[in-house]
Amino acid sequence: MFYSYIKLIEFLVKEDGLMDNRPIGIFDSGVGGLTVMREVMEQLPYENIIYLGDTARIPYGSKSEQTIRKYANQCSSFLKSKDVKTIVIACNTASSIALNHVQKNFDLPVIGVIDPGARTAASVTETGRIGVIGTIATINSNAYQTKIMEYLHDAEVIGIPCPLFVPIVEEGWEYSNVAELTAEKYLDELIEHDVDTLVLGCTHYPILRNTIRKVVGPNVKLINPAYETARDLKKLLTESEMLNENYDKPRYEYYASDAPERLRRIGGNFLKKEINNLYEIAIDNL
Repeated sequence: MFYSYIKLIEFLVKEDGLMDNRPIGIFDSGVGGLTVMREVMEQLPYENIIYLGDTARIPYGSKSEQTIRKYANQCSSFLKSKDVKTIVIACNTASSIALNHVQKNFDLPVIGVIDPGARTAASVTETGRIGVIGTIATINSNAYQTKIMEYLHDAEVIGIPCPLFVPIVEEGWEYSNVAELTAEKYLDELIEHDVDTLVLGCTHYPILRNTIRKVVGPNVKLINPAYETARDLKKLLTESEMLNENYDKPRYEYYASDAPERLRRIGGNFLKKEINNLYEIAIDNL
């Protein structure tokens, strides 16, 4: 009797529009966006999630802005076809170039990873000296630098590209001497500038957090945009009354546009769990 009563309450809540069990859609150009998914899983443990890694066309950073917008539109169309309730662009390049385009073209909430990380960095720095590390494309786009200075006009922002961090992470060498020596080489300029805040401006980089911390020291605040994006998403769903309050075990689905087994192998390390429900799709057909 009690169980039936609970189910009735759940049904009434759903009918009143106060529960939304549609999945959250997340996409990235590859596997790095799984660090964003991991934060969403931890902060929103009852939400169903669909992840799309556009592994056939990685990296986005070497493509034109027009092409990146096209890819982001196709990825969003795929997720929309899965009846997602919101889309997270878990790719720094796509967030910087295509976020506004996707928001205008899809009638559901869409958020990226750059604004949450930039806003947090601007709010926690005490000296105004902020470092940003990312891929060459992300740093050259000035997306983080520009957004940080929108929040903190007199900030001194130093962007450093760290291209070797991605292959180091994907090889599983995040705790190796190779990772530490590479971090020392890349981060030396930031240490010389005495930054007090450092944005991990690539979705792979949170995996290197401990190594980066060892190099820059304990007094530098490390900003993980994946964590901040998940916080923004939770706030968005709460305020919009779109949380899934059906406390059944959530369902996670994964899609790759190429080499799904690579996503399974590397992504399992990112998520610290086995990846099941993994499918390959032809993204160019969308």
